[in-house]
Amino acid sequence: MRLAGLFFLIICIMGSIGYWYYNDTQERIAILQENNVKLQVAVETNEQALESIQADYASAQNQIVTLNTAYQSIRRQNTRLANKLQKIDLEAAAIANAESIERAVNVGTENAGRCFELLSGAELNEKERKAQNDIAFNKECPWLYDDYKSRGLLSETPTNTSN
Repeated sequence: MRLAGLFFLIICIMGSIGYWYYNDTQERIAILQENNVKLQVAVETNEQALESIQADYASAQNQIVTLNTAYQSIRRQNTRLANKLQKIDLEAAAIANAESIERAVNVGTENAGRCFELLSGAELNEKERKAQNDIAFNKECPWLYDDYKSRGLLSETPTNTSN
């Protein structure tokens, strides 16, 4: 009987240890599952952030290419203007025909100011919308004509030039 009592006591102890081990393991599994869910959310968030960063990088690269292209165009325009100015003796022309030079400078300044307005996002006026070529658009920044035309912001119908 003592032996049976000892075996019963050992079985009870082993059962208690097994019960404790089972409950402890279940708690750990639940904690690990919660941590796994949190990690999956973190991974998804990181993947979305990475995709967003890659998209922003691609956009920045496109903007850099666009700006470099615009910069090259501006440099070409500056070179053309410098070449034109080298061919003209402004001082002699101003002395010979001051009113004409003054008018040309004023119109050129007005056109250049309008270029800055357009580059800053100003709306096109009617003359600019209906321009049929780059010079009619604006003599000081004719390269903008192709940009506006490619974006479909200019009228496609020819204007009536007869009065």
